Amino acid sequence: MSNPNNVSLNINHDLEFIDGHALTIPTLSILTEDGDIHPSATAPTISKHTAIKLYETMRFIRLLDERMQGAQRQGRVSFYMQCLGEEAAVTASAAALDQDDMIMAQYREQAALHYRGFTLDQFMNQMFSNELDLGKGRQMPIHYGSKELNYMTISSPLGTQIPQATGYAYGQKVKHIDAKTGELASTIDNVTICYFGEGAASEGDFHAGLNMAAVHKAPVIFFARNNGYAISTPADEQFKGDGIASRGVGYGIKTIRVDGSDALAVFAATQQAREIAATQGEPVLIESIAYRLGAHSTSDDPSGYRSKDEEATHKVCPIDKFKKWLIKQEWLNEEDDAKAKDTIREDILAALKRAEKVQKPALEELISDVYDTPIPSLERQYNDLKAHIKQHPDAYPITAGRIK
Repeated sequence: MSNPNNVSLNINHDLEFIDGHALTIPTLSILTEDGDIHPSATAPTISKHTAIKLYETMRFIRLLDERMQGAQRQGRVSFYMQCLGEEAAVTASAAALDQDDMIMAQYREQAALHYRGFTLDQFMNQMFSNELDLGKGRQMPIHYGSKELNYMTISSPLGTQIPQATGYAYGQKVKHIDAKTGELASTIDNVTICYFGEGAASEGDFHAGLNMAAVHKAPVIFFARNNGYAISTPADEQFKGDGIASRGVGYGIKTIRVDGSDALAVFAATQQAREIAATQGEPVLIESIAYRLGAHSTSDDPSGYRSKDEEATHKVCPIDKFKKWLIKQEWLNEEDDAKAKDTIREDILAALKRAEKVQKPALEELISDVYDTPIPSLERQYNDLKAHIKQHPDAYPITAGRIK
């Protein structure tokens, strides 16, 4: 019998409701806290080169976060967001991708960008909004983007990248569909990964994006970073189901939950997720469980909504865990690692000082390349702005002397 409702008609003659908490999803864990492989786990195949690059990226981001948190407190940059506690989740997932796969990030995925090759100076130029910034100074700090590295420019509103990722991934798939049969003709060259937090999963865009991906079978990896808090709102005030993973199952999407502090588990899950997306042409949802060790941002004080005892209970360092594993593989030397940290700190401080001395973008960059040729309304607004700055030069000391 045909079923236009698209449901499994498992006829039952007993009146019985399904408990919303009946579905429980396991969490993939491979590494122990001591850097060993769990006795019942299987480690993924990962080369020494990839493993070292993964570790070096996490190490760099931790040191960059420390320095820029301090720079914000000194008033040198206006805003910053750390990746503290989630370095493995972001870096290991990026390491499992192809360099040409599209990354659509939320705002805490700077490690994925650095893994791709975004340089220290590029980070600094963006945060100081100077004339060397790829975004021409139009974005607030940490809203990175790089066309060269297939990293879509970050947008502040939560969740907007989720349906965009579905659409982009479907476009990646379309060119591999046989025009005559309508079937997937070959393995898809590249896929899209979309990062977001569990708070963003409360946005309508999340549901629209996942449903569209499931129905149209878009090769997108949805990577949900469940770090326990949406700014100050704890997870138990955001949802009652079994995390974000249960929603993927509800939408008919292949789903896995991983220990986000375990680089090997994240790498293995993302590697397999990419295989599914590329060969089967359909979406996958990964939910990463990792406690946010720092504040939501430099504008946030977590002491107002969580205790020091709670923070201490969940204080698992993903970098240390992976470092222990590397040392046991004899791929990393602790003495060399310590020296590298000192060098990186010096490099970061030097780059910071360079970037803050570079002048700001010219005022006309505000309207350049918004359209091929600035439209009349933009021209009028730009001319009004120039007149205003010339009239009040003391209020705009950096810009006033550079207006043509």
